[in-house]
Amino acid sequence: MDSLAEGDNRTNLFGVSRDQLAGLLRGIDDRPYRANQVLKWLYHEREMDVSAMTNLSKPFRTELASMTDVTLPTALSESVSADGTAKWIVNTIDGGAVESVLIPDGRRNTLCISSQRGCSLDCAFCATGKQGFAGNLRVEDMVGQAILARDWLAADAGRGDLTNIVFMGMGEPLMNFESTMTASDIFMDDLAFGLSKRRVTISTAGVVPCILDMCGRTEASLAVSLHAPNDELRDYLVPINRKHPITELLNACREYLASLGDRRIVTFEYTLIEDINDSESIARDLARLLRDFRCKVNLIQFNPIGNSEFQRPSLQRLRRFQKVLMDSKIMVTHRKTRGLDIDAACGQLVGDFADKTKRRSRYARQNAAAM
Repeated sequence: MDSLAEGDNRTNLFGVSRDQLAGLLRGIDDRPYRANQVLKWLYHEREMDVSAMTNLSKPFRTELASMTDVTLPTALSESVSADGTAKWIVNTIDGGAVESVLIPDGRRNTLCISSQRGCSLDCAFCATGKQGFAGNLRVEDMVGQAILARDWLAADAGRGDLTNIVFMGMGEPLMNFESTMTASDIFMDDLAFGLSKRRVTISTAGVVPCILDMCGRTEASLAVSLHAPNDELRDYLVPINRKHPITELLNACREYLASLGDRRIVTFEYTLIEDINDSESIARDLARLLRDFRCKVNLIQFNPIGNSEFQRPSLQRLRRFQKVLMDSKIMVTHRKTRGLDIDAACGQLVGDFADKTKRRSRYARQNAAAM
């Protein structure tokens, strides 16, 4: 279990699923409902003091407290956009800062959580990748981001409840596979967050072996950062495509869909960049590629990031691209930009961490030389 604080052999209660917790508790009490009781205290009663879990015996509580921890990440700062989007810089338990974004939309409150400190994939249009990579987040770091957002919403009854969680913040979730799966289990567990499997979405740039590993392991929704209809262009925008090209990626998506049943779809995220991947001819290529695929295409206008030569396309260009897909009977939506004024829009998250890859300093040197 990726749930232990360094130098401490205690298990973080927010870092384990129900099954993992049941296994842990067998050493104290082998009755399976004990895990249910502890989960209810943690997530429904929001009680973090084990000694206050009064339907457990005192000896049980004493032993549980000695072998577990309930530390959560903390918010270093909070920003709220003019459009209501909230962003937190979150201090992870073992150091470093990542960013989480809560997007309110009517009755829906969607939390975009981070799964890694930085990202190793370095997609061309994403600020996170330009910051380099420092490591994976623990389960409790991801769950803690959701608890932070849940509590923020609860502080004002008019804000509503946390309704959706998407693994679309910093990092590639499937390169932190086991922790992402466990966090998803917790988000979908009725005794924890109780979210529907359709309301927990795991996004990937295309880590094909891990998409296949998801089959039978989870029923979370799948979103794929596609951004191009051919390998040549996608190799440039999403470098992992050089290892797992589009045909291989789509085949893996079909296998995952087959594991879920006939009523589920894959969402393909498509960031439109002016004069790069936003022409009507490219839209026609995309329509041909996704013909007969159970999917939805989510169009996103490129959001500005530092020192990028890419440009944001006009809404008119987006509408023309969208019309080509709609005319081809492809389900397509436009994800409106939110949180732009606080650098919380898609592709803008950067956080603060020690870059093990030295990519950040390399880009800084390149930018300085170009000036």
